[in-house]
Amino acid sequence: MYSRDHAVVSAAVGVPLAVAAPAHPLFVWAWAVALGVGIDVDHFLVARLNRGDWRNARRVLRDPTLIVRDPASIFGRGDLWRDQRLLSHHLLGGVLVALCWAVDAYWAVATAVTLYAHVLADLYADMRTRDDYLRGEP
Repeated sequence: MYSRDHAVVSAAVGVPLAVAAPAHPLFVWAWAVALGVGIDVDHFLVARLNRGDWRNARRVLRDPTLIVRDPASIFGRGDLWRDQRLLSHHLLGGVLVALCWAVDAYWAVATAVTLYAHVLADLYADMRTRDDYLRGEP
């Protein structure tokens, strides 16, 4: 799933989190959106491990509009596998939730709910595109 789609999902998840927030609701909502989109930074780390270079990250740093304008061009086939992406989300998400728990239980729950929605959206998108993937299309 692309960043713009994750932004929509995270914005929707952020509404009930903001309503129940112990902090300013707009801050909580912005946290959900930023986290729901920002967690995908791990894709560049995994692609670096797979490719051996930072080509994907450099491409986006040179032209950040790719994130919205042409997200399919950021990673090529073999740069980032679906299972690696989901595993890295779980690993990074677990660390983030634990760190937030050390600060405040509400922030840990808000982080966990946001990341759960992100991974669930990724799984749903993967299911919808499975046939394309098996045919060798990105």
